[in-house]
Amino acid sequence: MADVIRVPNAKIALSTASVYPERTPDAFELAARLGYDGVEIMVGADPVSQDIDVIERLSDHYHVPVLAIHAPCLLVTQRVWGRDPWAKLVKARKAAERLGAQTVVVHPPFRWQRDYARDFETGLARMRDETDVTFAVENMFPLRARGNDVVPYSPDWNPIDYDFPQVTLDLSHTAVSGSDAMEMAGKLGDRLAHVHLADGLGVTNKDEHLVPGRGNQPCAQLLERLATTGYSGLVVLEVNTRKATSRTERVDDLAEGLAFARLHLAASR
Repeated sequence: MADVIRVPNAKIALSTASVYPERTPDAFELAARLGYDGVEIMVGADPVSQDIDVIERLSDHYHVPVLAIHAPCLLVTQRVWGRDPWAKLVKARKAAERLGAQTVVVHPPFRWQRDYARDFETGLARMRDETDVTFAVENMFPLRARGNDVVPYSPDWNPIDYDFPQVTLDLSHTAVSGSDAMEMAGKLGDRLAHVHLADGLGVTNKDEHLVPGRGNQPCAQLLERLATTGYSGLVVLEVNTRKATSRTERVDDLAEGLAFARLHLAASR
């Protein structure tokens, strides 16, 4: 009997961060041109990424749906959408509801956000009761200073052992932290709701976000596992193309990432 190719319902989205230093409108244009199923909006310094009216018009113009919102959780986005971290998540949830996105990606709190960190688990549980939008807490990584690991997140950089019903697994972050991505995926089980597809070598403390297949992370193996388990979350290409020498090279990288994801999400049974 011939093998049957089984392709899960998972959609493949392009993170708007993947086109930097190009901007959010360029991500929509490239997602449409290359055939991505949609985009994940990285809410950041680009004013367009913060403006839901403009994003809605871009989505309509390019016929590219917004599938996820990445809340502004980075150090460089501390003032984006205000300084109150809960207000940021509420705004991200409202944006997701309006745009029809299924997921909000959120990082664990920084240690100095003490009130936010103390109520993080219960606060997310409360917000989940108010919406159908999924809040998927992303695995991060410790920082290394003078040979020691410094954890800037609370309760931890690794959300797996905490009471988060949905988690984002980022394979560039597993490279930096020295984690076993396949083991993490196995421990998460049905809690794995979102994947940031990228690669890394893990030889430095640098969060590389390489095109999948160019590092040492089990990108292919993870996608193949998702294909066989009926995964229905999102796979989002979140890579760093800022060093591309031309737009053609950037487009080629994004096309390669999409082809990699489609190939390995098709599993023979």
